[in-house]
Amino acid sequence: MSEFTLADLEAIVRTRAAASPEESWTAKLVAGGQRKAAKKLGEEAVEAVIAAIAQDRQNLVEESADVLFHLLVVLKIADIPLSDVMAELASRTGQSGIAEKAGRTPS
Repeated sequence: MSEFTLADLEAIVRTRAAASPEESWTAKLVAGGQRKAAKKLGEEAVEAVIAAIAQDRQNLVEESADVLFHLLVVLKIADIPLSDVMAELASRTGQSGIAEKAGRTPS
């Protein structure tokens, strides 16, 4: 079995975003704009949280897949490549999460 990666999913999102909205859910989300896509991402995140609290393993797996997919759609609309997110994550691995959070500038 080959390893499916987030980079693979990003490529699929990029390809499907260019399709007709009548033929592709991804294209329909992109055509609906960032507000619609972000709302859908939020809905999927809430569903993942509910599954986690319920300790429903299978549903958590499914909802997590939905969250990752919709996050990549939101990033696509914002023209932010996954590599930028991965670079940000990599930059945070040299310190603990507590230290990283303490070093943030208050917004």
